[in-house]
Amino acid sequence: MLMLIRQLTSVIALPFTVTIVIPIWIARRNHLSFVPPVNVRGFALVPVGAVVLGGGLMLFTACVFLFWTRGRGTLAPWDPPRQFVAEGPYRLVRNPMISGVIFVLIGEACILRSKPIAEWAALFALINLICIPLIEEPMLEARFGESYRRYVASVPRFVPGKVKRARR
Repeated sequence: MLMLIRQLTSVIALPFTVTIVIPIWIARRNHLSFVPPVNVRGFALVPVGAVVLGGGLMLFTACVFLFWTRGRGTLAPWDPPRQFVAEGPYRLVRNPMISGVIFVLIGEACILRSKPIAEWAALFALINLICIPLIEEPMLEARFGESYRRYVASVPRFVPGKVKRARR
């Protein structure tokens, strides 16, 4: 029960704020609401957005589940995984959870056909492009040492590609 509370607290504090609270604030500030599409572009963006949002939600959920079951921690910096997690989507990229959150934001922007929410998605992506290599990765290297260094050498940061074989 304690682990469930820890998980819910971290999800509400971080990704819920990024994907729900801030977009609602942006929508209210810009007088946005969902309006049924009236043209081909709108009819295309809504289902594309739903697919992207759903994929991002599934990716995010898979990562939280791995942190819970394998890492014995949460996504929160104040309660991080105790064990290094390098399986599931983490085999393909080092930051699939952030990718999932970005996909959710892009999906929301498409569904609402909202430039301000798309700009928030871009800003959130930029913040993570800067903070992850400067703050998060050095902390992970300090915590997990050589296993993390091998992981960094073999798995790309954000964009899946050919996974390199770690040097021995």
